[in-house]
Amino acid sequence: MIQVFVFYLFATLVIASGVMTIASRNPVHSVLWLILAFFNAAGLFLLIGAEFLAFLLVIVYVGAVAVLFLFVVMMLDVDFATLRAGFSAYLFPGLLLALALLAEIGAAILAHQAGGIELGARAVPAAETSNIVAMGQMLYSRYLFIFEAAGLILLVAMVGAIVLTARKRSGVRPQNVSAQVRRRPQDAVVNMQPGVGQGVDL
Repeated sequence: MIQVFVFYLFATLVIASGVMTIASRNPVHSVLWLILAFFNAAGLFLLIGAEFLAFLLVIVYVGAVAVLFLFVVMMLDVDFATLRAGFSAYLFPGLLLALALLAEIGAAILAHQAGGIELGARAVPAAETSNIVAMGQMLYSRYLFIFEAAGLILLVAMVGAIVLTARKRSGVRPQNVSAQVRRRPQDAVVNMQPGVGQGVDL
């Protein structure tokens, strides 16, 4: 049965990726193994019919890890010339890994379309609608005001964090937008015609 095969494939890859995330000494390699673990965990969620959690894991966690990866690269003393020189050496393994992930996505889609996986003597019943549709209907109908209140709380927290971290520094010329808009070209540019061997007085 394809569902059982895909389940054991994703579970094995999740465990192996987690072990390699801890065992890798290079932080960049650890982040890449962690991204692979997230992808395979999303495949497991997709198998049991939790499409929302699968997409959330890929979009939020993989996106956040990718941003963290960029911060790590920027903070580390990385020689970008060396990275460009080794790009061709890692091109073929990277393409193989991308093809493997694409094959995993196709296997997960086939297993999801074939039906729920069997847990012991019982199988996961198929829902009439996807959980993304059901969750959207619940959020924007029954829990609409709570959802909007959570959004307002997050907005206030974001504005408060910006206000608390803003610092007024001395010795910095503030920007005057209205003065910049009112400035004319003849006020900013002065045409000088110095003689031969003479400098320009600024």
